[in-house]
Amino acid sequence: METKKKSSGLALLPFAVFIVIYLGAGMILQSRGVEMAFYQFPAVVAMFIAVLIAFAMNYKAGINENFKVFARGAASEDIMNMLMIFLLAGAFSAVAKAMGGVEATVNFGVSIIPASLITAGMFIIAAFLGTATGTSMGTIGALVPIALGMVDKAGLSLPLVMAACVSGAMFGDNLSMISDTTIAATRTQNVELKDKFRTNFWIAFPAAIVTIVLLVIFGRPETAKAIEASGYDIVKVLPYLLVLILALIGVNVFLVLTIGIFSAGIIGMAYGDLTFLSFAGEIWAGFQGMIEVFLLSMFIGGTAEMAKHYGGLNWLIEKMSGMIKGKKSAQVGMSALALLTDMATANNTIAIIVDGPMAKEISAEYGVDTRKTASILDIFTCIMQGLIPYGAQFLLVASLSEGRVSPGDVIPNNWYLFLLAGFAILSYFVPWYEKITLKDQ
Repeated sequence: METKKKSSGLALLPFAVFIVIYLGAGMILQSRGVEMAFYQFPAVVAMFIAVLIAFAMNYKAGINENFKVFARGAASEDIMNMLMIFLLAGAFSAVAKAMGGVEATVNFGVSIIPASLITAGMFIIAAFLGTATGTSMGTIGALVPIALGMVDKAGLSLPLVMAACVSGAMFGDNLSMISDTTIAATRTQNVELKDKFRTNFWIAFPAAIVTIVLLVIFGRPETAKAIEASGYDIVKVLPYLLVLILALIGVNVFLVLTIGIFSAGIIGMAYGDLTFLSFAGEIWAGFQGMIEVFLLSMFIGGTAEMAKHYGGLNWLIEKMSGMIKGKKSAQVGMSALALLTDMATANNTIAIIVDGPMAKEISAEYGVDTRKTASILDIFTCIMQGLIPYGAQFLLVASLSEGRVSPGDVIPNNWYLFLLAGFAILSYFVPWYEKITLKDQ
């Protein structure tokens, strides 16, 4: 009980240091013209420095006591669950890609798009691919080169098509059962994946429908030409559909991802894209690809526990209580917190992990449903990630388009992200709409 009474803004200093180092290094490197500037200084190293500062600040408690507190947070059940899911999601993504699943999904989508609906079709393909693979970066990397060719052939608006790709990718990143952001949001709030998906879906789906209508109206090509798609095998899309369906019906996420990994591996070996050894190698490569977020989660989990133990979260809630008057304003406050943290870190997964413990405390204090809290964190970090010009998504678009389009051209056309924010805020203030998003699940 005694620790709960502590209130100290100084306990949050390690997080401020992390943000200053990470953001500062990115801004300095960007000013020097370094490519992918915000991803040159390792986030894990910045967080490690923050951990050292947290220990140094509380030296009077002794290193052994501080390590006990840190380890309690780093090895908590929620953090360990999140780490295991990260590893399995990375393995599934790597194996499914290696057996040709991403290419098959893209080509399948392209083959069924009417030529007159290319721009809207790009949004739909990006949304499906992002939801299936759980990665906005992978979606953009696979789709943008194809989209660029379509722009040239059909006389489309390049900024609008690129915005459709980015927005669709962020739709998938936000909703996917296997994305880093979903895993982080659900585990930090201790909610089921399927429950967060359903709550999030009733906010994202209306925004997506309006976006598609707008893209159909304003994104038609000057001359509709037939689109030539490469060959594909629908069987290679099945692992993604299997994971999505199993997760939606409530199968345990560890089992879902394990089934996904082995179904993709079996299909890959049956088609000759994988051998038993390369299958094992891809699983390991998937694990390795999650090392950064794995370590970040541990460091942030431990530092967050120290901040909580020494009164940082209580201090933050006390300060926010002056602006927060009830459940509605609490949701607005968490939305703003998510936006600002992602703006500072340029990484939506990191932002969610940083904000998660604070958001959980605010939710408990003001009676916000944890399913809604998880959705808010995921929605608003994805919104900001799709709007900041120094984010990895825009840097990748600029690289793939070889400078033909700038973030300043694309951002105003990211209609989906603005609509998503609007529908989310609407769900805070309109009772019947809130009931729809939180109906018994």
